[in-house]
Parts: sequence; structure tokens; C-alpha cells
Amino acid sequence: MNIKELEKKVLQIRLKLIEMFSYGKAHHFGGSLSCVEIMTSLYFHKMNYSAKMMNNPVRDRFIMSKGHSVPTQYVILAMLGIIPIDELKTIKRLGTRLQGHPDMRKTPGIEACTGSLGQGLSFANGIALAARMDNLKFNIYVLLGDGELQEGQIWEAAMTTSHYNLNNICVIIDRNRYQSQGEIDQMMSIEPLKDKWDSFGWHTKVVDGHDIAKICKTLDLMNANRSKPLAIIAETIKGKGVSFFENTHKGHNATLTKEQYSEIRSKIQKSLTMVEKWL
Repeated sequence: MNIKELEKKVLQIRLKLIEMFSYGKAHHFGGSLSCVEIMTSLYFHKMNYSAKMMNNPVRDRFIMSKGHSVPTQYVILAMLGIIPIDELKTIKRLGTRLQGHPDMRKTPGIEACTGSLGQGLSFANGIALAARMDNLKFNIYVLLGDGELQEGQIWEAAMTTSHYNLNNICVIIDRNRYQSQGEIDQMMSIEPLKDKWDSFGWHTKVVDGHDIAKICKTLDLMNANRSKPLAIIAETIKGKGVSFFENTHKGHNATLTKEQYSEIRSKIQKSLTMVEKWL
């Protein structure tokens, strides 16, 4: 896809997210909305992945370490034809395959169970080491929350990645600056973030996490013959696309009224219609 087509896909995903969440039930709006451009760039630009590839040993892997943002992945898996579109409306219902956190035992296309924060990069390290033993070539992409970086296991895993020279791993940090209870750097500061990843032996880039062209260009560094694993700090807006959830923790796990739902859905639909006219 070209950049304009990817931007259209971003709006389609945001619209489908809102429709899936609907109103009257609590969902993780903030983190799901902030990572849409990142996820779009991964699945529709960068990753060697498709419905036909999903069980291929050399497919690229994606691990949603901040598991509460898995609804964005559900939407993309539906768009890829891996799960039915109609199944999205069952999210967080009793017995559904689409729970509030990823379950690789139940949901096709999910590579890891990541309800407990801090474990995704460790899981990726294990996959990378196994691939090395089996002489398989593929990349592994891990999406971390910035609040998740307060977990000590992340930094142990970061040391492991660089120590074992696992250069087929790319970490993307959704730097939306808010966690469930407030502003991240007021609760437990994680800065200087780039310097930390650099010092742990990573090649680190900072990018606008809502600029599709810049994200894709940075992800393409995975094509280079690197001596270090790649860490991308994506500066994002929590709750992107829903004005009253943006730049606040209040939309981390929240509920829409019927009126709010209709307003947001209509606004995104109008933006999507405008983009479609230009394509």
C-alpha cells in the first residue's frame, strides 16, 4: 500500500474499533486508539504476514506486550480475513474468542498471551533464540506501552536481546505518556528513554507515532544489516481520534454513552469519506 492507502486504512481501523466497542460497556479506548498508525504500518506495510502465512514457520511475528490494546489487533486480523468481521461485536462477551487481553490458545493470529505487563519482550527473545537454533529467518515485532517500561522485566529482557545479538527483534514503544491512573512521568519517570535503550545496546530511533510515512521509513531499518536490535520510540497521543480521551488517562478504560458513540462514529466516517474522495 502507498501512504495515502495506509492513511485510509488507519481511519477504517479507528472506525471499526469504535463500532466494536460501541457504548455502555468499558473498553481500553486510550491505548487501542494511540497505536493504530503503528499497527497499520506493521501489518499493511512491513510484516511478512497474511492469512495464508499465519502458520508458516518463516512468517514475521507480532507480540502485543501491552495486552489491553489487543482490540486494535483484532480489527486488523479481521481485515486480513483471519477472523470474521462479524465476530468483532462479540468482544469481551462470555465465551468469545476475543477477550480483553490476548489469548494465543483461542484466537487465530495471536502469538503470545500477554495479560500481565512486562513479559512480551522476554517472550520475543525466546522465539528469536528458538529460530536461531532451527535456522529460521524472520523478524519479531513487539509493541510495548510506555507505562509498561516501569516493569523491571522489560529491562532484563532488553539486556538479553542485545547480549545474544537478537537483531531480528524490533521493539516499538507506544509513548502516549499516560497509564491507567495518571501521567506516566509523574507516577514513575522513565526518562531519559532514548538514552536508556541506547545504553542497553539497542539502535534507538524516535518518531512521530501518527505519521505513517515516518513510521514506515523507520520500520524499514529492519531491512538493513544491523549490528544491534532496533527500538522505536513512537510519540503518540493517548485516545487519538476521540477528543475527550486525548492526552488524558480518563479514556484508558472507559465507557461511551450512546450520544458520544454516535458523535465519534459520525466524525470518523466523515473523515474517511473525505479521504476516499481523494484516492
